[in-house]
Amino acid sequence: MTTIKTRAALESSLDALGRIDPAMKKLWRKTGTPNLRRRKPGFETLMRVIVGQQISVKAAASIWLRLTETCQPFNEATVLAAGDEKLRAAGLSRAKTAYAQSLAEALTERRVVLRRVHRMPDDEAIDTLVDLKGIGRWSAECYLLFALGRTDLFPAADLALANAYQLWQGHDARLKEPALRTIAETWQPQRSAAARLLWHAYGLDVF
Repeated sequence: MTTIKTRAALESSLDALGRIDPAMKKLWRKTGTPNLRRRKPGFETLMRVIVGQQISVKAAASIWLRLTETCQPFNEATVLAAGDEKLRAAGLSRAKTAYAQSLAEALTERRVVLRRVHRMPDDEAIDTLVDLKGIGRWSAECYLLFALGRTDLFPAADLALANAYQLWQGHDARLKEPALRTIAETWQPQRSAAARLLWHAYGLDVF
């Protein structure tokens, strides 16, 4: 299975994307190659995704620091041992506390085995991850994209991607997820490169 785990692999994917969509090639020339933003596959990265849902990057980083100080070493067992009170004190909402415990339980009890998920095709892996409490499609797609380096995923529910596309195209309004997902289909099989490039461009504020 082809993956994006090195700068060379990312540039190869971006080059292929540019052949599909010359406008993307122009954007790449303008912004340069994005950082890989790789994450280690496993419980910790899934937890990072849960922590980061619907809050700012700065807030997520602050909560993550307190959470990892509370649960040492950070793993399923220490999260379960911490209990509701300590997880809430670290900054997790009531819902995210439940999600964290549910995820830790599912992996500890081997109701979900991530090594198996990592070998699944994209759609099957997404469906399996979404069955976990607190993991939606956006979370599953981001995990597969950044932890596994999957090459053809576009988390269309991501507001930064929607904002980036709106600014890039000069639209008056931000596209809703279904419309953005349909547009992203034109970038197959290099949708991950498209997502990475749009995130990168948005972060640079080049539009």
